[in-house]
Amino acid sequence: MAIVDMFSASHWKNSWTASQTSLRNYYHPLLRAGSAKPLWHMMIATSVVMYTTKYVFFGHRAVTAKRVEEKKAIAEYRAIHGGGGHH
Repeated sequence: MAIVDMFSASHWKNSWTASQTSLRNYYHPLLRAGSAKPLWHMMIATSVVMYTTKYVFFGHRAVTAKRVEEKKAIAEYRAIHGGGGHH
């Protein structure tokens, strides 16, 4: 695949059509048979998207704040008690 192909609409249309066909061929028989596998796949996909989105937009703030607080607490502890990380 040439890099130029990535910028053409037909490339993306063909990729989308191939993905749709592949998903239908995989999930349609499972749905017709009443399998729980598609439900599990949807639940896992929803969880991954939800937690990734939550972390990207909000979670890094909490992690950063926690790291700053820990760094401040360690500095304060060492100022009072002295010493480094060795035992």
